[in-house]
Amino acid sequence: MDKFISSIKSFAKDEEGLTVVEYVIGAALLVGGLTFIFDNLGSKLSTSLNNTIDNIS
Repeated sequence: MDKFISSIKSFAKDEEGLTVVEYVIGAALLVGGLTFIFDNLGSKLSTSLNNTIDNIS
C-alpha cells in the first residue's frame, strides 16, 4: 500500500504531462483562431472576387 501511495505522489509531482496538455490546448487555440480568420477572409475574398467578375462582364 505504501508503494501505491508513493506512486500517486510521484505522479502528482510529475509536470511532464502538464507540458503536453499545454501544447495541446495551445494548438487547439491556434487552429480555432486560424479557422475563424480564414473563414471570415474567405467570405470577403469570395464577395470581392464575385463583384470584380460582375464588373468585368
